[in-house]
Amino acid sequence: MAENKVLARVLGQDITEQDVEAALAQMGQRAAQYDNPQGRAALLGQIINRKLLLSDAISNMYERDKEFKEEMAKVKEELLVNYAVKKAVENVKITDEEVKTYFDEHPEMFRGQTKMNADHILVADDTLAAQILADIKAGKVTFEEAAANHSTCPSKANGGNLGDFEQGQMVPEFEAACMTMEVGSLCEAPVRTQFGWHIIRLNSRQTGEAMQYEDVKENLKEQLFVEKQQKAFQSKLNQLMLLHPVERF
Repeated sequence: MAENKVLARVLGQDITEQDVEAALAQMGQRAAQYDNPQGRAALLGQIINRKLLLSDAISNMYERDKEFKEEMAKVKEELLVNYAVKKAVENVKITDEEVKTYFDEHPEMFRGQTKMNADHILVADDTLAAQILADIKAGKVTFEEAAANHSTCPSKANGGNLGDFEQGQMVPEFEAACMTMEVGSLCEAPVRTQFGWHIIRLNSRQTGEAMQYEDVKENLKEQLFVEKQQKAFQSKLNQLMLLHPVERF
């Protein structure tokens, strides 16, 4: 074990490298900013200042002040509440068997996003949209020509093509239509969204591949653990409310 070097002495008390290490450990993600000679020197200064201020507070008997006692009571109350929450969930555990069962029973949750590619023609009027769709189906005009002549979307320059997109990237109505259409087909009727009326042609749709259990196990375990803690906490609150009915005004 490395020597625990004394870095300073204040009021007869040694401040060591381990004290600085402990201060670093308490800083969490901010520790990296102080893990250098300048940062450690700053932490040492803070430790020295705390000891000086603590000594001064004790010498002046600040703990007897009414204001201090009121603040201390608030701190104690907060600590007790936090401790009560900790006790409410301390027995919560999640087993690997529970995680695997959840994974097996919810296959739809562990599949990659469906990818699609579609063309569209966007217009503001439903009557115009219906007429354009009818003309395309009748072969009077190609989809690309109709897009160039009528679409208000910049994609008109590419024949209306929107490129590849995944679930969640398009507005719900547009996405729902693409999810139910046959690949290579036109929509049965113009689709209305917040942007206007869309005539859609679906070029491709690839269903996301199933995720492997080992790839999601740890994240899923943490998610289920948190959910179980929340249920335990809510159960405790429900019990307390039964014992001590709450009146709301």
